Amino acid sequence: MPTYIALLRGIGGGIRTLPMKNAVAALESIGLEDVRSYIATGNFVFKSRKKPAQLTKDIEACIEAKFGFFSKTFVLTVGELARAAKDNPFPQANEDHKSLHVFFLAAPAKQAKLEDMNKVKAPSEQFVLKKQVFYFYAPEGIARSKLGAQLGRLLGVDMTARNWRTVSTVLEMAREA
Repeated sequence: MPTYIALLRGIGGGIRTLPMKNAVAALESIGLEDVRSYIATGNFVFKSRKKPAQLTKDIEACIEAKFGFFSKTFVLTVGELARAAKDNPFPQANEDHKSLHVFFLAAPAKQAKLEDMNKVKAPSEQFVLKKQVFYFYAPEGIARSKLGAQLGRLLGVDMTARNWRTVSTVLEMAREA
């Protein structure tokens, strides 16, 4: 049975609280198997015979029904997450995992305003857009970044971000599943 990763947007970090034990039980109640979570920011690894598009709909509906709010969900295969990790253009993030955020996009950012991004980024910041993954290296932190604050508008697609440690740990969990 295939292993998948679900990344929920807007969970933890002072945005919305989602008790992971309750969330795991809720996801198991809709037929997902071997559900495991990683930290309280909406990262789940599980098995299912369903396809990603159906899983996305089912998980979003489940979270809304059980917890009373909508959370855009991004379902990835192990291969997709492994490719995103392998394609990381900023290996220096291995030393400082908080310096790199990987944004998973709901669709290719065909209207991305890359020139505008270059205008607002700090001198120390770098970014790379590869298909449906946006890598944002911000060694001074993403919270203070002008570019980080505007990425949703400048990329023009739904997205969710994870720091490099979370990407690496969730990938390891998925490979072990």
